[in-house]
Amino acid sequence: MSDVQKINVLDLSLAELTAQVKAWGQPAFRAKQLYRQLWVLLTDEFEAMSDLPAGFRAFLKEHACISTLRLLKVYRGDGGLTRKAVFALPGNETIEAVLMVYPDRATVCVSSQAGCPMGCVFCATAKLGFMKDLSPGDIAHQVLWAQRMLREIPDDVDADGMVKHRLDSVERVPGRLTNAVFMGMGEPFNNYTNWRASVERLHDPDGFNFGARNFTVSTVGLIPGIRKLMDDPLQVNLAISLHAADDEIRSAMMPVNRRYPVGDLIDAVREYTDKTHRRVSFEYVLIEEKNDDLHEAQKLADVLLAKGKFPMHVNLIPLNPVDDIGMTRSSRERVNAFRNYLESRGVPATVRIQRGVDINAACGQLAGDAAKALSA
Repeated sequence: MSDVQKINVLDLSLAELTAQVKAWGQPAFRAKQLYRQLWVLLTDEFEAMSDLPAGFRAFLKEHACISTLRLLKVYRGDGGLTRKAVFALPGNETIEAVLMVYPDRATVCVSSQAGCPMGCVFCATAKLGFMKDLSPGDIAHQVLWAQRMLREIPDDVDADGMVKHRLDSVERVPGRLTNAVFMGMGEPFNNYTNWRASVERLHDPDGFNFGARNFTVSTVGLIPGIRKLMDDPLQVNLAISLHAADDEIRSAMMPVNRRYPVGDLIDAVREYTDKTHRRVSFEYVLIEEKNDDLHEAQKLADVLLAKGKFPMHVNLIPLNPVDDIGMTRSSRERVNAFRNYLESRGVPATVRIQRGVDINAACGQLAGDAAKALSA
């Protein structure tokens, strides 16, 4: 039986898994054992689930899978403190996830789709086009991979990397992930149902038990998704990929702006913060002589403050290298001037720490390059 036909057990809630296990002719309590192996012990092979009968383990290997993702390669960057995993789907589409370790925190950046349909001109993923939505289990699998990988890092980092990033003791490597950000390949709100189900799986206190406030979902500005999230009882954080405050410039960079222009987007974000009382982050990639001068900073501050202050923060991201886009990153001087202007207007702003650039794992760089080898 191929993996395409097998049941992905990570796709199933405990109730769904219980029903499936009973349909397989097993007692219901086996589902709880299996669920604990998957989500608490993070066991990634049925054969290793020693509390399950050997016959049932053999049955599971034949009829089920633990995610449809196949790990192809893990790249090490930043002295070993950043890891990029390349996974293949059954159709040989590829996706990437990134683990980043900082002093006292560890973040995994997760993909929600193979490729992306949104067409942002500065993003390597957009050049792939859209290939496939990921299932809930395949989205969650990337987080489970990162947690397993995190256990290896204290024994597998380079001294120069630790000094470079001020991680001066392996004791400061957290034993557990602190953040999961849906900022990898794809637009999460274009795969809202599966993305939301993955959060439910990971949040379950009887399973992985990851706090809702430790999740951040990023959108290019799909207002219907923002409205859904504001009504969600789980307190997931929201980030907006903004990148320009001018409709003409943003539409040229991000086609989605033609459908959801800046003014409408900011109004929806205000509605979100009014209802949830949660701070929103705005991601802003700085591109040399495109959106990075003080005039653009003024327009950004004007747009954000037009109707008064609300809980927000601006993350400034100097453009990371992407082949064949004809754009360059802003100079340090222009980045600092942009940040200083926003702060002078009372808009909180920081420059994001660059991680993973050396392994094409930084913001905007994820491109599924291994797909070329698979299709060759």
